[in-house]
Amino acid sequence: MADMTNSELVYFNKILDEYVEICNESGKIDVDLYKKYNVKRGLRDADGRGVLTGLTEISDVVGFKGEERIPIPGELYYQGYEVKNIVSGLNDSLYGFEETTYLLLFGHLPDKDELDCFVNVLADLRALPEAFNRDVIMKSPSKDMMNVLQKCVQSLYAYDELANDISIKNVLIQSLKLIAQFPVIAAYGYQAYRHYHMDKSLMIHRPKRNRSTAENILRLIRTDGKYTQLEAKVLDVCLILHAEHGGGNNSTFTTHVLTSSGTDTYSTISAALGSLKGPRHGGANLKVQQMFADLKQNVKDWESEDELSSYLQAILDKKAFDNSGLIYGMGHAVYSESDPRAVILKGYAKQLSEEKGTEKEYALYERVEGLAKKLITDNRNTQKSVCANVDFYSGFVYSMLRIPIELFTPMFAIARISGWSAHRLEELVNKGKIIRPAYKYVGTHREYIPIEKR
Repeated sequence: MADMTNSELVYFNKILDEYVEICNESGKIDVDLYKKYNVKRGLRDADGRGVLTGLTEISDVVGFKGEERIPIPGELYYQGYEVKNIVSGLNDSLYGFEETTYLLLFGHLPDKDELDCFVNVLADLRALPEAFNRDVIMKSPSKDMMNVLQKCVQSLYAYDELANDISIKNVLIQSLKLIAQFPVIAAYGYQAYRHYHMDKSLMIHRPKRNRSTAENILRLIRTDGKYTQLEAKVLDVCLILHAEHGGGNNSTFTTHVLTSSGTDTYSTISAALGSLKGPRHGGANLKVQQMFADLKQNVKDWESEDELSSYLQAILDKKAFDNSGLIYGMGHAVYSESDPRAVILKGYAKQLSEEKGTEKEYALYERVEGLAKKLITDNRNTQKSVCANVDFYSGFVYSMLRIPIELFTPMFAIARISGWSAHRLEELVNKGKIIRPAYKYVGTHREYIPIEKR
């Protein structure tokens, strides 16, 4: 296209517009057919519940009790342990993410010796292949850090002599390497982007063995490499809360689907990253931040419930922000009373706001959360509760941690690689069938017409 003349480009775009019209028309399926053929669109039942497609022992997401599906405060379990108890049991430890990753992979909480050994293993595996930073990350740096992660994961295939070996031992080694290396790849990718696209000085710090994953992330992305104890603690909790969320979320299901085909680890994780990048999944906290930025421009008095309600109602009426009708960060497929991750993160957001002097902004988030709950319920004309999900507060927390917005979704990936790895191993251990859902053909059968008679 770069070699086209202006007239050729105009003609090409005209043809392309016609193709788009044809695609829109020919690809449209009558929505009534989904009901007629009892198709579980999006693998969901009519009441929104996910269709059971597999079994797992890795995590449990609970939002209701009993056959009557009575809403309850949300509960999240990793290998049988409730997440809120995992977080509260850490005390001053900054190695909660490592402990959680061990639990997800091996099914039990590590004792001190097991955790120390595991931390050392991750430290040993954290280094990227020789010249990888120069030859892969620094060349053609992307503006999107999720694409950086995907490119690097695919490139690591070429550095692995046993890339296609899907034995449990080899996949475990590959998984541990990726868990250890994701923070380094994301940080170096951001530094390359910052240098080449923002014309900033190139700052590359090496990770330290005696620091946790959370501490190393803060060291790697900050020019001075400094952080407070509370900052490291809050980031560690963020990683724990994002590490896993059942087998049915989009990226984890993607991991199961690709693993069931017998493909390699790098292809599987690259696909999971592509899923997580989507704004309906891991990219949702970006939308929350963008929505609040728009709110701050349009609402003069943050303490006025009338002004805030008017703005939020305009969003629901598709007259504000991105005209989608969605208040981002509100609502969840399983949780209705509360998202346990959001409850935990909200408490840490309050602590961090006190350290950072951003109490007024925290109060704004809390106020919007309360108003949004009521407005969404009233607009839907239903008694079903709606709650803030983890994305509602995570972007605010990342902002207070001075994590660049370009790294918001990669932070999710840095955590979720632990869950993906656990599910990939579970799928391989159980030797499941290839996942192949059926699609009902609702088109017509037609006679072929030679081109000269069309």
